[in-house]
Amino acid sequence: MLESLGRAGLVDDARLAEARAGVLARRGYGDAAIRADLRRRLIGAEAASDAVAGLEPELTRVRGQLAGKEITPALLRRLAGRGFSRDTLDAVGSRFAQEA
Repeated sequence: MLESLGRAGLVDDARLAEARAGVLARRGYGDAAIRADLRRRLIGAEAASDAVAGLEPELTRVRGQLAGKEITPALLRRLAGRGFSRDTLDAVGSRFAQEA
């Protein structure tokens, strides 16, 4: 049955992955959290990877979220919990170090 739905275009992992990744990115999640969510939804690795690759870069997204906010250790922990990469946290943390 799923095969028939897929051929009819009603079940499309790539479309689902792109849509879900976009929603999570807009909600402030990092790439690792988005990939984990897609895995939980049984989205194939290739579709999940393509969906994350199609997003605005993680550092650009987080900079938009942080506009006008004070960078604190608590904020960095929150971002880590939302699945942002070590590289992104380091870049944001360097701004914290400059502000201190």
